[in-house]
Amino acid sequence: MTEVAISGQSIRLGQFLKLANAIDSGADAKAVIATGEVTVNGQPENRRGRQLVRGDTVAVGVIELVVG
Repeated sequence: MTEVAISGQSIRLGQFLKLANAIDSGADAKAVIATGEVTVNGQPENRRGRQLVRGDTVAVGVIELVVG
């Protein structure tokens, strides 16, 4: 599991995926999230604007990330 540091108190899911280099662009975020490949804290997530806070875990396929 890789920790990805954020600068504020929270970050949107699409922005986090881009920050973590899990995707190339915002359009890619929309597509990946729509396929159901993304989970937040073990639950499938389909909202690109979902607010994440430190300690949340995000999985994209086999990539596991934690908001730091």
